[in-house]
Amino acid sequence: MKFIDVADISVESGTGGDGCVAYRREKGVPRGGPNGGNGGAGGSVYLVASSTSSTLQDFRYKRKYSAQNGSQGEGWNKSGSAGDDLEIFVPCGTSIINRKTDKLICDLVDPGQKVLIVQGGKGGKGNYEFRNARNQTPDKATPGKLGVSIKLKMELKLIADIGLIGMPNAGKSTLLAHITSAKPKIADYPFTTLVPNLGIVDLGDFVSCTLADIPGLIEGASQGKGLGLEFLKHVERTRALVYLIDVNDPAPAATLSVLRQELEAYGNRLPELPFVVVLNKIDLVYVELIDDILEEITEWTEHRNGTGVHVISAVTGQGIDKLRYAMKDLYQKVIPVEE
Repeated sequence: MKFIDVADISVESGTGGDGCVAYRREKGVPRGGPNGGNGGAGGSVYLVASSTSSTLQDFRYKRKYSAQNGSQGEGWNKSGSAGDDLEIFVPCGTSIINRKTDKLICDLVDPGQKVLIVQGGKGGKGNYEFRNARNQTPDKATPGKLGVSIKLKMELKLIADIGLIGMPNAGKSTLLAHITSAKPKIADYPFTTLVPNLGIVDLGDFVSCTLADIPGLIEGASQGKGLGLEFLKHVERTRALVYLIDVNDPAPAATLSVLRQELEAYGNRLPELPFVVVLNKIDLVYVELIDDILEEITEWTEHRNGTGVHVISAVTGQGIDKLRYAMKDLYQKVIPVEE
Protein backbone atom coordinates (compact mmCIF):
# COMPACT_ATOMS: atom_id res chain seq x y z
CA MET A 1 0.00 0.00 0.00
CA LYS A 2 1.39 3.38 -0.95
CA PHE A 3 2.22 5.69 1.92
CA ILE A 4 -0.07 8.73 1.91
CA ASP A 5 1.22 11.66 3.90
CA VAL A 6 -1.05 14.50 2.75
CA ALA A 7 -4.86 14.56 2.60
CA ASP A 8 -7.56 17.20 2.23
CA ILE A 9 -10.93 16.80 3.93
CA SER A 10 -13.88 18.98 4.89
CA VAL A 11 -15.64 18.63 8.23
CA GLU A 12 -18.94 20.08 9.40
CA SER A 13 -20.48 20.23 12.84
CA GLY A 14 -24.15 19.44 13.38
CA THR A 15 -26.88 22.08 13.22
CA GLY A 16 -28.82 22.69 16.40
CA GLY A 17 -32.45 21.59 16.54
CA ASP A 18 -35.22 24.20 16.31
CA GLY A 19 -37.12 25.33 19.37
CA CYS A 20 -40.74 24.23 19.64
CA VAL A 21 -43.95 26.30 19.89
CA ALA A 22 -46.48 24.37 21.97
CA TYR A 23 -49.09 24.98 24.68
CA ARG A 24 -50.55 22.99 27.51
CA ARG A 25 -53.76 21.25 26.52
CA GLU A 26 -55.43 19.91 29.65
CA LYS A 27 -58.98 19.42 30.70
CA GLY A 28 -60.10 22.36 32.78
CA VAL A 29 -57.20 24.53 31.59
CA PRO A 30 -58.61 26.29 28.54
CA ARG A 31 -55.72 28.72 28.19
CA GLY A 32 -52.68 26.60 29.15
CA GLY A 33 -49.30 28.25 29.16
CA PRO A 34 -46.40 27.64 26.76
CA ASN A 35 -44.48 24.40 27.05
CA GLY A 36 -42.43 24.20 23.87
CA GLY A 37 -38.99 22.72 24.56
CA ASN A 38 -35.57 23.78 23.33
CA GLY A 39 -33.82 22.16 20.40
CA GLY A 40 -30.84 19.87 21.00
CA ALA A 41 -27.32 21.04 20.26
CA GLY A 42 -25.62 19.80 17.12
CA GLY A 43 -22.70 17.43 17.41
CA SER A 44 -19.12 18.75 17.40
CA VAL A 45 -16.19 17.39 15.38
CA TYR A 46 -12.98 16.28 17.08
CA LEU A 47 -9.72 14.94 15.70
CA VAL A 48 -8.03 12.26 17.77
CA ALA A 49 -4.46 10.95 17.50
CA SER A 50 -4.33 7.17 17.19
CA SER A 51 -1.37 4.82 17.46
CA THR A 52 -3.22 2.11 15.53
CA SER A 53 -2.98 3.84 12.14
CA SER A 54 0.12 4.94 10.28
CA THR A 55 -1.18 6.41 7.02
CA LEU A 56 -3.71 8.91 5.70
CA GLN A 57 -4.71 6.42 3.01
CA ASP A 58 -8.36 6.18 4.09
CA PHE A 59 -8.89 9.91 3.64
CA ARG A 60 -8.33 9.54 -0.10
CA TYR A 61 -11.65 7.71 -0.39
CA LYS A 62 -13.78 9.71 2.04
CA ARG A 63 -13.24 13.44 2.14
CA LYS A 64 -16.37 14.86 3.81
CA TYR A 65 -17.26 14.28 7.46
CA SER A 66 -20.33 15.58 9.27
CA ALA A 67 -21.47 15.39 12.87
CA GLN A 68 -25.11 14.64 13.68
CA ASN A 69 -27.72 17.41 13.84
CA GLY A 70 -29.62 18.11 17.04
CA SER A 71 -33.31 17.19 17.29
CA GLN A 72 -36.19 19.66 17.42
CA GLY A 73 -37.73 20.50 20.79
CA GLU A 74 -41.11 19.03 21.70
CA GLY A 75 -44.17 19.90 23.72
CA TRP A 76 -44.40 19.41 27.46
CA ASN A 77 -41.12 21.29 27.67
CA LYS A 78 -39.12 18.40 26.28
CA SER A 79 -35.74 19.37 24.88
CA GLY A 80 -34.60 17.76 21.67
CA SER A 81 -31.76 15.27 21.88
CA ALA A 82 -28.24 16.51 21.15
CA GLY A 83 -26.51 15.30 18.01
CA ASP A 84 -23.70 12.81 18.46
CA ASP A 85 -20.18 14.22 18.34
CA LEU A 86 -17.93 12.93 15.58
CA GLU A 87 -14.41 11.73 16.36
CA ILE A 88 -12.04 11.35 13.42
CA PHE A 89 -8.96 9.27 14.16
CA VAL A 90 -5.67 10.20 12.52
CA PRO A 91 -2.14 8.79 12.91
CA CYS A 92 0.12 10.23 15.57
CA GLY A 93 2.32 12.87 13.97
CA THR A 94 -0.44 14.51 11.91
CA SER A 95 -0.49 18.29 11.54
CA ILE A 96 -3.88 19.91 10.93
CA ILE A 97 -3.92 23.06 8.78
CA ASN A 98 -6.78 25.41 7.88
CA ARG A 99 -6.93 25.30 4.08
CA LYS A 100 -8.43 28.80 3.83
CA THR A 101 -5.91 30.61 6.02
CA ASP A 102 -3.03 28.12 5.65
CA LYS A 103 -2.50 28.39 9.43
CA LEU A 104 -1.65 25.47 11.67
CA ILE A 105 -4.58 24.46 13.88
CA CYS A 106 -2.83 21.77 15.90
CA ASP A 107 -0.24 18.99 15.93
CA LEU A 108 -1.57 15.61 17.01
CA VAL A 109 1.45 13.82 18.39
CA ASP A 110 0.56 11.76 21.47
CA PRO A 111 -1.86 8.79 21.34
CA GLY A 112 -5.29 9.83 22.59
CA GLN A 113 -4.65 13.55 22.08
CA LYS A 114 -8.03 15.08 21.19
CA VAL A 115 -8.71 18.50 19.67
CA LEU A 116 -12.02 20.23 19.02
CA ILE A 117 -12.13 21.35 15.39
CA VAL A 118 -15.66 22.76 15.01
CA GLN A 119 -18.28 23.26 17.72
CA GLY A 120 -21.82 22.05 17.12
CA GLY A 121 -24.58 24.63 16.64
CA LYS A 122 -26.66 25.56 19.68
CA GLY A 123 -30.25 24.42 19.85
CA GLY A 124 -33.01 26.97 19.35
CA LYS A 125 -35.20 28.14 22.23
CA GLY A 126 -38.79 26.92 22.62
CA ASN A 127 -41.62 29.29 23.42
CA TYR A 128 -41.48 28.31 27.09
CA GLU A 129 -38.27 30.36 27.32
CA PHE A 130 -40.08 33.53 26.13
CA ARG A 131 -42.90 33.61 28.68
CA ASN A 132 -43.14 36.72 30.87
CA ALA A 133 -45.68 38.64 32.90
CA ARG A 134 -46.84 40.71 29.92
CA ASN A 135 -46.98 37.84 27.44
CA GLN A 136 -47.93 34.57 29.04
CA THR A 137 -48.68 32.75 25.78
CA PRO A 138 -45.77 33.60 23.47
CA ASP A 139 -45.81 32.05 20.03
CA LYS A 140 -42.12 32.67 19.47
CA ALA A 141 -39.38 30.08 19.09
CA THR A 142 -35.91 30.34 17.54
CA PRO A 143 -34.24 28.06 15.02
CA GLY A 144 -31.09 26.13 15.87
CA LYS A 145 -27.74 27.59 14.96
CA LEU A 146 -26.19 26.22 11.80
CA GLY A 147 -23.21 23.91 12.00
CA VAL A 148 -19.75 25.17 11.03
CA SER A 149 -17.90 23.85 8.00
CA ILE A 150 -14.13 23.99 7.52
CA LYS A 151 -11.69 22.57 5.00
CA LEU A 152 -8.59 20.96 6.43
CA LYS A 153 -5.22 19.90 5.11
CA MET A 154 -3.63 17.04 7.01
CA GLU A 155 0.10 16.36 6.86
CA LEU A 156 1.53 13.23 8.41
CA LYS A 157 5.09 13.56 9.65
CA LEU A 158 6.84 10.45 10.82
CA ILE A 159 7.70 10.18 14.49
CA ALA A 160 11.05 8.43 14.72
CA ASP A 161 13.85 8.40 17.25
CA ILE A 162 16.60 8.57 14.64
CA GLY A 163 16.39 9.81 11.06
CA LEU A 164 18.59 8.25 8.38
CA ILE A 165 19.48 10.79 5.71
CA GLY A 166 21.78 10.88 2.74
CA MET A 167 22.00 11.42 -0.99
CA PRO A 168 20.06 9.13 -3.35
CA ASN A 169 21.61 5.66 -3.63
CA ALA A 170 23.79 6.09 -0.54
CA GLY A 171 22.51 2.76 0.80
CA LYS A 172 19.93 3.92 3.33
CA SER A 173 17.34 1.29 2.44
CA THR A 174 19.97 -1.46 2.48
CA LEU A 175 21.13 -0.39 5.94
CA LEU A 176 17.53 -0.19 7.23
CA ALA A 177 16.80 -3.67 5.90
CA HIS A 178 19.99 -5.04 7.49
CA ILE A 179 19.46 -3.75 11.02
CA THR A 180 15.64 -3.88 11.23
CA SER A 181 12.81 -6.09 10.01
CA ALA A 182 11.68 -3.43 7.55
CA LYS A 183 11.62 -4.46 3.89
CA PRO A 184 12.07 -1.30 1.81
CA LYS A 185 12.46 -1.41 -1.97
CA ILE A 186 16.15 -1.66 -2.87
CA ALA A 187 17.71 -1.16 -6.30
CA ASP A 188 20.89 0.26 -7.80
CA TYR A 189 19.49 3.57 -9.04
CA PRO A 190 18.64 6.95 -7.45
CA PHE A 191 15.28 7.64 -5.82
CA THR A 192 14.44 3.98 -5.27
CA THR A 193 12.82 5.06 -2.01
CA LEU A 194 9.80 7.19 -2.84
CA VAL A 195 8.18 6.94 0.60
CA PRO A 196 9.66 7.10 4.11
CA ASN A 197 10.23 3.73 5.75
CA LEU A 198 10.24 2.93 9.47
CA GLY A 199 12.02 0.10 11.26
CA ILE A 200 12.74 -0.92 14.84
CA VAL A 201 16.43 -1.31 15.71
CA ASP A 202 17.43 -3.68 18.50
CA LEU A 203 20.21 -1.81 20.30
CA GLY A 204 20.89 -4.54 22.84
CA ASP A 205 20.28 -4.71 26.60
CA PHE A 206 16.52 -4.61 25.94
CA VAL A 207 16.82 -1.19 24.31
CA SER A 208 15.31 -0.44 20.92
CA CYS A 209 14.57 2.66 18.87
CA THR A 210 12.67 3.63 15.74
CA LEU A 211 14.75 4.39 12.66
CA ALA A 212 13.29 6.30 9.70
CA ASP A 213 14.78 5.95 6.24
CA ILE A 214 14.14 9.37 4.70
CA PRO A 215 14.16 9.44 0.87
CA GLY A 216 17.32 10.87 -0.66
CA LEU A 217 18.02 14.56 -0.57
CA ILE A 218 19.72 16.56 -3.28
CA GLU A 219 21.12 20.07 -3.41
CA GLY A 220 18.17 22.47 -3.50
CA ALA A 221 15.83 20.09 -1.67
CA SER A 222 14.81 22.83 0.77
CA GLN A 223 13.55 24.82 -2.23
CA GLY A 224 11.54 21.88 -3.49
CA LYS A 225 13.98 20.22 -5.89
CA GLY A 226 13.90 16.46 -6.28
CA LEU A 227 11.85 14.88 -3.50
CA GLY A 228 12.97 17.56 -1.04
CA LEU A 229 10.00 19.35 0.48
CA GLU A 230 7.82 16.27 0.30
CA PHE A 231 10.09 14.43 2.71
CA LEU A 232 12.18 16.97 4.59
CA LYS A 233 9.17 17.45 6.85
CA HIS A 234 9.53 13.84 7.98
CA VAL A 235 12.88 14.68 9.57
CA GLU A 236 11.24 17.34 11.76
CA ARG A 237 10.08 14.99 14.49
CA THR A 238 13.21 12.86 14.74
CA ARG A 239 15.38 13.28 17.82
CA ALA A 240 18.76 12.49 16.25
CA LEU A 241 20.27 11.94 12.81
CA VAL A 242 22.53 9.49 11.01
CA TYR A 243 24.22 10.97 7.95
CA LEU A 244 24.92 8.12 5.52
CA ILE A 245 27.59 8.79 2.89
CA ASP A 246 28.83 6.59 0.06
CA VAL A 247 32.54 6.15 0.81
CA ASN A 248 33.15 6.10 -2.96
CA ASP A 249 31.81 9.63 -3.30
CA PRO A 250 34.56 11.73 -4.93
CA ALA A 251 33.96 14.53 -2.38
CA PRO A 252 32.33 13.04 0.75
CA ALA A 253 32.89 16.11 2.95
CA ALA A 254 31.30 18.34 0.31
CA THR A 255 28.36 15.98 0.12
CA LEU A 256 27.95 16.16 3.89
CA SER A 257 28.02 19.94 3.67
CA VAL A 258 25.26 19.89 1.06
CA LEU A 259 23.07 17.73 3.29
CA ARG A 260 23.77 19.97 6.25
CA GLN A 261 23.01 23.13 4.26
CA GLU A 262 19.64 21.74 3.15
CA LEU A 263 18.70 21.00 6.76
CA GLU A 264 19.79 24.49 7.80
CA ALA A 265 17.82 26.07 4.97
CA TYR A 266 14.72 24.10 5.90
CA GLY A 267 15.11 25.05 9.58
CA ASN A 268 12.85 23.65 12.31
CA ARG A 269 15.70 22.80 14.74
CA LEU A 270 17.18 20.21 12.34
CA PRO A 271 20.77 21.54 12.41
CA GLU A 272 20.84 21.31 16.22
CA LEU A 273 20.00 17.60 16.35
CA PRO A 274 22.80 15.29 17.59
CA PHE A 275 24.25 13.13 14.82
CA VAL A 276 26.76 10.54 13.73
CA VAL A 277 28.30 10.14 10.28
CA VAL A 278 28.41 6.72 8.63
CA LEU A 279 30.57 5.90 5.61
CA ASN A 280 28.92 3.08 3.69
CA LYS A 281 30.07 0.64 0.99
CA ILE A 282 33.48 0.06 2.54
CA ASP A 283 33.59 -3.23 0.63
CA LEU A 284 33.88 -1.28 -2.65
CA VAL A 285 36.85 0.98 -1.85
CA TYR A 286 40.58 0.44 -1.68
CA VAL A 287 41.77 0.03 1.92
CA GLU A 288 44.65 2.48 1.51
CA LEU A 289 42.18 5.29 0.74
CA ILE A 290 40.16 4.86 3.94
CA ASP A 291 42.52 6.71 6.30
CA ASP A 292 42.53 9.88 4.22
CA ILE A 293 38.75 9.83 3.88
CA LEU A 294 38.28 9.16 7.58
CA GLU A 295 40.57 12.02 8.55
CA GLU A 296 38.65 14.47 6.36
CA ILE A 297 35.22 13.33 7.55
CA THR A 298 36.27 13.21 11.21
CA GLU A 299 37.47 16.80 11.02
CA TRP A 300 34.18 17.83 9.40
CA THR A 301 32.15 16.01 12.06
CA GLU A 302 34.06 17.31 15.07
CA HIS A 303 33.82 20.86 13.78
CA ARG A 304 30.01 20.53 13.90
CA ASN A 305 29.80 18.72 17.24
CA GLY A 306 28.96 15.33 15.77
CA THR A 307 29.35 12.31 18.02
CA GLY A 308 31.48 10.11 15.77
CA VAL A 309 32.31 8.63 12.37
CA HIS A 310 31.75 4.96 11.50
CA VAL A 311 32.72 2.85 8.52
CA ILE A 312 30.38 0.06 7.41
CA SER A 313 29.17 -2.12 4.60
CA ALA A 314 25.39 -2.38 4.72
CA VAL A 315 25.60 -5.29 2.26
CA THR A 316 28.16 -7.49 4.03
CA GLY A 317 27.42 -6.34 7.59
CA GLN A 318 30.96 -5.10 8.23
CA GLY A 319 30.94 -2.51 11.03
CA ILE A 320 27.21 -2.89 11.73
CA ASP A 321 27.64 -4.05 15.34
CA LYS A 322 29.80 -1.05 16.18
CA LEU A 323 27.21 1.18 14.54
CA ARG A 324 24.51 -0.31 16.78
CA TYR A 325 26.51 0.65 19.85
CA ALA A 326 26.99 4.16 18.47
CA MET A 327 23.28 4.47 17.77
CA LYS A 328 22.52 3.29 21.30
CA ASP A 329 24.78 6.00 22.74
CA LEU A 330 23.15 8.56 20.47
CA TYR A 331 19.66 7.41 21.42
CA GLN A 332 20.38 7.48 25.14
CA LYS A 333 21.69 11.02 24.89
CA VAL A 334 18.32 12.25 23.64
CA ILE A 335 16.13 9.78 25.59
CA PRO A 336 17.83 8.56 28.76
CA VAL A 337 17.05 4.89 29.37
CA GLU A 338 15.73 4.03 32.84
CA GLU A 339 17.94 1.73 34.82
